[in-house]
Amino acid sequence: MTRSGRRMTSLWLAGCLAFAGCSKKEEPAAAPTGAQPQPEVQAPPTSPPPGTIPREGEAAAKPPVHTASMGDSETEPPSDVPAENREWTTTPVSLKRRPAQSVTLRSVRAGTHADFDRVVFEFDGPQVPGYQLQYVDKPIIQCGSGDETPLAGKGFLQVTMSPARGHDDQGRATVAALEIKPKLPTLLELVRTCDFEAEVTWVLGNKAPTDFRVMELRDPTRLVVDVKH
Repeated sequence: MTRSGRRMTSLWLAGCLAFAGCSKKEEPAAAPTGAQPQPEVQAPPTSPPPGTIPREGEAAAKPPVHTASMGDSETEPPSDVPAENREWTTTPVSLKRRPAQSVTLRSVRAGTHADFDRVVFEFDGPQVPGYQLQYVDKPIIQCGSGDETPLAGKGFLQVTMSPARGHDDQGRATVAALEIKPKLPTLLELVRTCDFEAEVTWVLGNKAPTDFRVMELRDPTRLVVDVKH
């Protein structure tokens, strides 16, 4: 009887424990030791930061693109010359400017590019003088002496600049050479033919009377003449 009572008591306790275990709520699993907490994800701001101007319409869809300014390399510079003068041509081109104090020609240089040769006349004044460019026939004459000047080539592009001068107050030439022989693809030679009464003239001896164009540059002041290859 004693053994039978103990057995009944054990069965009753087991049943209670089983019942209690079924009704117990499960606890969430603990995070593993050493795990880093996940950062909170913030929603994007609905308004611009303080001190900024919100974009609207097309500006919001197309933000501005910043481009670096290119330096003046005497290749494709900005110009104040009328558009018709910057076109390639073989016909005379001229630009008159009001009489003012003559600017002084300080240097003449020549170089070649992919499709053309270039001559640069550099002045010391704030503005390029007026000019006239045209192909002329031989003989090429010095305006002071009337002497003929030999010049290589078959196309002679005359560049006359006024008011300008190519000498200082003592009458000395302000450029290093009055005759230059660069022997470029088109430009073979150039020579100064006049520096008199506020007029300076140089003649470019080209292989042929090819197309030319004119441009102006600033800082320093320059007149640019290109002749096609």
